[in-house]
Amino acid sequence: MTIHYEEKKEFTEEALGALFGAVGWASGKYPKRLVAAMRNSSRVLSAWDGDRLVGLARSLDDGATTAFLHYLLVHPAYQKYHIGGTLLSKMLEFYQEYLYVKIMPSDQALIPFYEKYGFRMYDRYCAMEIDRLDAAVDALPGKGLR
Repeated sequence: MTIHYEEKKEFTEEALGALFGAVGWASGKYPKRLVAAMRNSSRVLSAWDGDRLVGLARSLDDGATTAFLHYLLVHPAYQKYHIGGTLLSKMLEFYQEYLYVKIMPSDQALIPFYEKYGFRMYDRYCAMEIDRLDAAVDALPGKGLR
């Protein structure tokens, strides 16, 4: 197996839906939105086994002080091959001059993984969100998905 890494923002609905679905993320049910999200991200790094998308890291940043790593996922069949660590290291290298790099792990079991790369739990903060997945359709009202 030879994994190659790319920085790009253009993906097919099928590739994103398959990867997000494989890890059990509900957003995989909205591949059109995922395609639009990648296009509008600050930076997207992907891992490929041939033409199969097997890993992805996505960030949003303000261009100067803060970067938020929103997605870091690896297909279950490709976990334990350091793909996630490679994607994360590449992101952190890019953002080495930023004042803050933030991530919100969705699974407490992943905290030790992120700590190996220098992340620490907030002293005074907790993450919050509004979840609209159950009410969403794969189009944005009044805007469509280009």
